[in-house]
Amino acid sequence: MVQKYGGTSLATAEQRDKVVAKIKEAIGLEYKVVVVVSAIGRRGAPYATDTLIGLSQEVFPQIHSRELDIMMSCGELISSVILVQSLKAEGIEAQAFTGGQAGIITNSNFGDARIIEVKPEKLINCIQENNVAVVAGFQGMTKNGEITTLGRGGSDTTAAALGVALRAEIVEIYTDVDGVMTADPHVVPQAKPLKVMTYSEVCEMAHLGAKVIHPRAVEIAMEGRVPLRIRSIFSDQEGTLISNGVSSLGIEIKTDKIVTGLAYITDLAQFNLFCQQDLNTSGKALEVFSLLAETGISLDMIQVSPQQITFTIQENYYEAAVKVLEKTVLEFKAAKGFAKVAVVGAGMRGVPGVMAKVVKGLYLAKVPLYQTADSHTNIACLVKKEDMSRALTALHDEFELGE
Repeated sequence: MVQKYGGTSLATAEQRDKVVAKIKEAIGLEYKVVVVVSAIGRRGAPYATDTLIGLSQEVFPQIHSRELDIMMSCGELISSVILVQSLKAEGIEAQAFTGGQAGIITNSNFGDARIIEVKPEKLINCIQENNVAVVAGFQGMTKNGEITTLGRGGSDTTAAALGVALRAEIVEIYTDVDGVMTADPHVVPQAKPLKVMTYSEVCEMAHLGAKVIHPRAVEIAMEGRVPLRIRSIFSDQEGTLISNGVSSLGIEIKTDKIVTGLAYITDLAQFNLFCQQDLNTSGKALEVFSLLAETGISLDMIQVSPQQITFTIQENYYEAAVKVLEKTVLEFKAAKGFAKVAVVGAGMRGVPGVMAKVVKGLYLAKVPLYQTADSHTNIACLVKKEDMSRALTALHDEFELGE
């Protein structure tokens, strides 16, 4: 079993006792345990990554990406040693490993490296001797021995990659919630934990704003066919099991709901571009998209017709996008203050009436709908940011996700 714990789970002695108890439980079930840890602490704490970076910048403000990755890897190293000491204090033999020592081999893209290979021989030797292997997450090493970090969600990615390489029975991701929820409980109080989800469903929810697990980790686990379980460090609940939707008996696991959960992204801007000419044959569509790409602006919810282009962007790119479009001959309208809300479910593919229920829920809640986009597993709707909470609650009720 591979278990992953975030920094908040290791920040205090009381929290570490809970982590040790979870590891003891796994050992009691006769698992060989590999633990992946994130960095302890936030800015202000002497050992926090932000504090260490700030200390470096006091000496000289510009940090080369290579040295920055060396500095950013320190927090996880501290966490790994602290947890090993906590385990030994309870009579459990354990050994700490850097990402490189654990066999995480990456490319040389400092700050956002990709894993290209895992060589887990040292971990295998460790657990075969009945020791718990504690691995510093978020980091790896190039073939030339350079330390790298894996970017946002890097510890989740480490756990998933080690789970696949070790052919683990399961990878457990511990958080402060009882699993993946049907919606954000801070926005929809009646949201509840989901017992099972498919890889594609949780991946869609993660891409659409849910922050329980990083989508890259889910994709790695899906490719390696290793089940994931999202659990709470604070309870004994089983949490959410994420798999390919097939049980150990080879039977397909189906839910009776076509929609599994809801996700959202805030702070969006919408752009509508107009042209009397055909945007495709005139080359204007190519011109617009090329200029925006060169400026480094990522587009979403893109719709193209002969005389109109519509898309959304993050609000912080609004002014840059306006400057780009003012260089073209196209008329355009732009506005800030939007949010994308999405219904997600692997069961909606080929089912008539899903869009009708979405529109009905928003209509009854008096939430104007400005744009839509869809895939096989989600329907996304653009609404005003001030209507987002009402929209999510209405869709949660319409699809009976609280029942």
